[in-house]
Amino acid sequence: MKHKIKGVNAERSLIHLFFANEWCAIRVAGSGSSRYPSPDIIASNSERKLAIECKTSKSNTLYVSKDNILQLKEFSKLFGAESWLAVRFDRTSWRFMKLEDMEEKGKNFSIKAKDAEKKGLRLKELIAFDRNL
Repeated sequence: MKHKIKGVNAERSLIHLFFANEWCAIRVAGSGSSRYPSPDIIASNSERKLAIECKTSKSNTLYVSKDNILQLKEFSKLFGAESWLAVRFDRTSWRFMKLEDMEEKGKNFSIKAKDAEKKGLRLKELIAFDRNL
């Protein structure tokens, strides 16, 4: 239960960051436990919609199941949103990853903390990101 509370608190902190930057965001309660695909967070301004899966890790490598990524892609396609993975390693800030930047390993995708630091966008970069590039 403690792990779930940590995840919920991480998602809530991210929602506060979006609102502090004049974006609207909601947490999708029960994401991952429904038979329908759903992300952890949906965020939007008047021009863009983001579907975000949030993950935190104490170790230097974070693993995300292929099923989580496939559900995020499916939801995003149906909803007309951009798919992003928000990752936060201990004592670091949030990084937003394009799904293509994840490394496929068996039944999971993975990202190392050092790669997230290099490839991931900070929140200010994400909200200024031109998806057409």
